[in-house]
Amino acid sequence: MDGKTAGGGMETLTINIASTIQREIAWFETVVDTGLTIYFKNESKYQSFYEHTPPDLLEDDSPYASLVKDLQLSFEERIILILAIIPHIKPQCLDVFLIKNQNIDAAYSEFGGHRDQMKPGFIPTIETACFILGGYDLNQRFIFLQQFNKNHIFYKKGILDFNSEQEFGLQQTLQLSHEYLGYFTTGVRQLPQYSSKFPAKEISTQMDWNDLIVDANVLDDLTEVKDWLIYSTLILDEWKLRKNLKPGFRVLFYGPPGTGKTLAATLIGKVTERPVFRVDLSLVVSKYIGETEKNLGQLFDEAENKEWILFFDEADALFGKRTQTKGANDRYANQEVAYLLQRIENFTGLVILATNIQSNIDEAFARRFQSMVHFPKPGYEERKRLWKNLFHGNFGLQNNIDTDELARTYKLSGGEMINVLRYCALEAAKRQNKTVQLNDIIRAIRKEYSKSNKTI
Repeated sequence: MDGKTAGGGMETLTINIASTIQREIAWFETVVDTGLTIYFKNESKYQSFYEHTPPDLLEDDSPYASLVKDLQLSFEERIILILAIIPHIKPQCLDVFLIKNQNIDAAYSEFGGHRDQMKPGFIPTIETACFILGGYDLNQRFIFLQQFNKNHIFYKKGILDFNSEQEFGLQQTLQLSHEYLGYFTTGVRQLPQYSSKFPAKEISTQMDWNDLIVDANVLDDLTEVKDWLIYSTLILDEWKLRKNLKPGFRVLFYGPPGTGKTLAATLIGKVTERPVFRVDLSLVVSKYIGETEKNLGQLFDEAENKEWILFFDEADALFGKRTQTKGANDRYANQEVAYLLQRIENFTGLVILATNIQSNIDEAFARRFQSMVHFPKPGYEERKRLWKNLFHGNFGLQNNIDTDELARTYKLSGGEMINVLRYCALEAAKRQNKTVQLNDIIRAIRKEYSKSNKTI
């Protein structure tokens, strides 16, 4: 596809996005206008704002329309969604809620909402949505509130952000997530940004499943994990085994550093088309102890609804043997661990925990794993394949380099061999020659050995 075609396609998408949102806003304005007219007992040709049918999105393939159809959103839910979008793209639509009650010379409290010094205009809250949809009818408002809570699809899928600084209730801001604001307006869905509120980063690899070099036992265990993700829906739903089997899958990867644990996690995600997120336990433990539920609750909810794989590297830092309770801090730390263990055990997707030492994992929790995969240092056959994969085809090798002999002599892990490759590539680049010399390899191996206080 050339740039002209690509640009034309993007322009068409943008026009479609704008047209869809504009029609939805026009419908929203009509609903609000009719609702206010009826609320203030002014003359109206309508008995109810429900007489205004939402725009037909059946043939619309814009991001907004696709989500409305996929989630089968109701009239009320579409009002809520467009209400959350409007402050970001057409805030003047909500200026009607800035009118004052002339009887008290103050804002109408039933409108809800608030003003933000950093943003002009009216910021809607759940109270605003309740007023638009329920008016002064308390029965309708109560019915609406029963449906609208943190378990609603808007929050579970991360469409609306839950502001943890506010109590969940009428004054909770209707806050559209950055991910979905970008998706609705550009067609591109941005993943959540790494932060204290979202202590995880997506990890991926350019390698393929065939590039994973491990022994046959490890490969069999990894294939079982991969196959569960592929066939779990068939097993649990079509074969109706959900009452006997928990939907989630918990697996422990253990073994020395550099043996492929992280690579295996990313490849499982790649072949099953699921994003993999590495959870930053150091952030949770060292900086925000006491806020685990707040910081990780959203992560677990979002991962579950979007079928993300959660990868806890160096898991023994948090999931090791429980601390002996000697004081309030120890008790609190154990409560944090208990919360995370519960979320992991109840998670309906795949959770991978990785550790260098199996014995560091609490025995009671170890029994809850569906699989425990040992990643040993590669044997001679694996080392031969690794040397070949890393160097043959990428570089020319001096005639005196025998990669089979290197595999036999130096018991390196895959991660250590990658470091050797990096060093050799740098030395070759400095010479402006894509030929690896034996001296480069030996110096690189010596550097790797020195990290473990070993000598050649």
